[in-house]
Amino acid sequence: MDSKQKAKCNAIIHAASGSAAAVGGGLANIPCSDAPILLTIQTTMIISLGAVFGVSLTESMAKSVLAKFLGCTVGKSVANILVGWLPGIGNAVNASTAAGITEIIGWAAAKMFDKGK
Repeated sequence: MDSKQKAKCNAIIHAASGSAAAVGGGLANIPCSDAPILLTIQTTMIISLGAVFGVSLTESMAKSVLAKFLGCTVGKSVANILVGWLPGIGNAVNASTAAGITEIIGWAAAKMFDKGK
């Protein structure tokens, strides 16, 4: 990954992570309400990351790539069960977890596209 690609990936991933944090924090008190929106954010992020490396992806292809990384959502589910219902604390935990998972998925996908796998 050259410096130009890394800068583009950084911008895409951080924008998606910021959006995920906003959605996760805003919808923390309603169980599973953020899942469809987060899926859309992460799918769009993967399509955008693919484009950085010249990989053209359909939405279904991007969701397939995303499925490889969704094991990370177990942590989010546990966090939601434990503190998601607490006003303030639940919002902060859900926001940081959604952002962190999106960040991890984004960099994993970027590395995958960079290696051409």
